[in-house]
Amino acid sequence: MVEFETLKSEEMKFGTNNFIEISKKVAKGEDGENEFLQISRGYSLPDGTKRYKKSIAIPVDNEELINFIATKIKEM
Repeated sequence: MVEFETLKSEEMKFGTNNFIEISKKVAKGEDGENEFLQISRGYSLPDGTKRYKKSIAIPVDNEELINFIATKIKEM
């Protein structure tokens, strides 16, 4: 069984009830631990409950990939 722990999370709301969340998480399982960054898009319900639509996970130890994504987002 894998357990996920959020180490840090930042959120930005946009539009009527949408948000983007960037989190640093760790997955803990029998094979050890794995840290990763997760970028998620979602929306909030009227009662404040969050619903997630899509997400992508990026290995935290792959600095080249992280820099590529950050650079290309700024260039677009």
